[in-house]
Amino acid sequence: MFDKAEFLTRIKHVQTRMAAHDLSALLLTQEADIRYLTGYLTRFWESPTRPWFLVLPTDGLPIAVIPSIGAELMSRTVVEDIRTWSAPNYSDDGITLLRDCLREVAGAGRIGTPHGIESHLRMPLGDWIKLRDEIEIGSDMQVMRAARMVKTPREVEAIREACQIAGRAFARVPEKARAGSPLSDVFRGFQILCLEEGADWVPYLSGGKGHDGYDDVISTASEDPLAVGEVLMLDTGVIRNGYFSDFDRNFSVGTPSDPIARAYDKLMEATLAGEAVLKAGATAADIFHAMDKVCTGGAGGQSAGRLGHGLGLQLTEGLSFIADDHTVLEAGMVITLEPGASVSGGAGLMVHEDDYVVTNTGWERLSPAPSAQLMRLDT
Repeated sequence: MFDKAEFLTRIKHVQTRMAAHDLSALLLTQEADIRYLTGYLTRFWESPTRPWFLVLPTDGLPIAVIPSIGAELMSRTVVEDIRTWSAPNYSDDGITLLRDCLREVAGAGRIGTPHGIESHLRMPLGDWIKLRDEIEIGSDMQVMRAARMVKTPREVEAIREACQIAGRAFARVPEKARAGSPLSDVFRGFQILCLEEGADWVPYLSGGKGHDGYDDVISTASEDPLAVGEVLMLDTGVIRNGYFSDFDRNFSVGTPSDPIARAYDKLMEATLAGEAVLKAGATAADIFHAMDKVCTGGAGGQSAGRLGHGLGLQLTEGLSFIADDHTVLEAGMVITLEPGASVSGGAGLMVHEDDYVVTNTGWERLSPAPSAQLMRLDT
């Protein structure tokens, strides 16, 4: 999907941001950051035993400091300098190699590592303390966050392909779901559909069902069967070429009740309100307020805490559509709009989510257009 020129462009882009903040080196330990700069795509990250390090100087290619088991795969990326150790090593799990690399690259200059929201340190805390005792490492000044929020054209196409795959799977949900189907079977069947339609894997699937909406939007599946009059929601993030889709669809088992139909209409209205102000130059807060005015009358959002987010190498990344996020949208950002609405007369809620890329004049839809009315399942 991506050639080396794509990653060389990304590396230069990040190095330009590093220079603006007087950073001599970046230390990266998170899978998404390392993959963003190298294309190093492997499921081996599911094993938490071994740490993986990438050091980016202000000029030239990144340096990988990784367990020897990953050297062959890393050699197929843009990285040429690969320093390895046999891991796990309980006495020195790559820390001496990493320390020497950072000293070599940065000298007396500043070293940064991501500190902001969604960042975490993927290495043993004890080893981090040892490293910090010998080398001063501070914030990357949000260099990686800012770089990754604005997608390259190739990234946008990868996300579009993931969205098309999920869209085709959603269109086939009636093959797997009808009155009497256990929710667990629907979840398993939907994942099969995603794989049949071309997903590399399906790392995220949640949903809910109920006569008065659903109680939450992050549940795994129960064994309860679908019943006539219920609404079913499936929310999935499928992976294709390392990039996520993230959108949901709602279905009615038979004819929807009036409260469910009205709640769905409100979700469509809120989505249109968000689309109306979605463009480069608007802020994340602008989009939030436009949707929240429809969802709650401007009361401040629903229980999920935000009405959408950034999307890319991770299911959620970058900005959040909340009142306190004043990130200015730029062309190339990929985002989700995710309004939620309470179901009148019931204790439940409904949510709707779609994926977009921001343009200078507005937006382009990446997920297929939703149905104007609730899609129906057989009874």
